[in-house]
Amino acid sequence: VFLIPVFIVIAAAVKLTSPGPVFYLSERYGFKGRKFKMIKFRTMRDKADEMLDELHQRNEVDGPIFKMRNDPRITAVGKFLRKYSLDELPQLINVVKGEMSLVGPRPFPIDQIQRHDLRQLQRLGVRPGITGMWQIKGRSDISFNRLLKWDIWYINNWSFWLDITILMRTIPVVIYGKGAY
Repeated sequence: VFLIPVFIVIAAAVKLTSPGPVFYLSERYGFKGRKFKMIKFRTMRDKADEMLDELHQRNEVDGPIFKMRNDPRITAVGKFLRKYSLDELPQLINVVKGEMSLVGPRPFPIDQIQRHDLRQLQRLGVRPGITGMWQIKGRSDISFNRLLKWDIWYINNWSFWLDITILMRTIPVVIYGKGAY
């Protein structure tokens, strides 16, 4: 309830600075491979997914996920929202719906999943999270291979106290905005 004013301000900023919807819905695989729509505030210009093919050769991370530090599709407001992870706040709705958890492996977009990679399939054995090990260990600045290793380590070492630790360590990571793009 206390986040409603924050949602309103962010929604207005997104809507007033670029045409298109306020929210971006991305189909993801969740717990046990169930598909769900992950909700985010839109940080890219409308129809940005259509430009992905022409940008693929400029991918700055290894593996099947796509990341660019200076992605031309990102709006000015979107850059700020991403830096401080404010675009992720609507995922609290996914948590309330039981599709996500506060802590867990981040769900990849369905088109960025390699079904033959068993490490990625192992991630489907737990509920995906808003934050997790690789967010506190470097966010977008770590390799895809390292990301998967942190996710598998989390799955194999899960505890209530580990989740509390990750949540607490997420706060300074978000405040400083390091590794977010």
